[in-house]
Amino acid sequence: MKTQLALLISLAILTACSPAISQEPVVGVTGAEADALFASKDPKLNVNKQAAYHIMKDLLEANHWELADKWITPEYHQHNPMVVSGRDPVVKFFTSFTKPSDIPEHLTKTKIVAVVAEGDLVIVVTPRELTNPRDPSKKYTTSWFDMWRFKDGKADEHWDGATLPAPPPPKAN
Repeated sequence: MKTQLALLISLAILTACSPAISQEPVVGVTGAEADALFASKDPKLNVNKQAAYHIMKDLLEANHWELADKWITPEYHQHNPMVVSGRDPVVKFFTSFTKPSDIPEHLTKTKIVAVVAEGDLVIVVTPRELTNPRDPSKKYTTSWFDMWRFKDGKADEHWDGATLPAPPPPKAN
């Protein structure tokens, strides 16, 4: 009996301490469902949410960076370590590797999980699919966020979860 109890306890501890191997996928919405998340009954929050919507749809999804002056201040303080602050450097960064496409009526490619606005901040949460580091043949989803501080209806400051890429491995001699 003691052996069975010890085995059961050991099994319970082993199960509790092993890493999770399954997960609820992060799911977002597109189209009119996504558009609705960028609306607020509060007029100030609505202006900021709509600006975030156009940044997501017109700039990030359709790559129409020639419209950036409508949605981003010239100073645009950037906290992403890959991009220099200022509207012009951000436009230069994105236009260096993206080409414009038609601006869709609704968000079509970018799935939205949530849009949260408080004061002068808007946070947009999207799903992000990554390669499973434990098994590179598998993928998993997590949440990505972009947060902007708005000034007079334009994004003036930006944060996201970006990190610097890993350096390349050393070259063999």
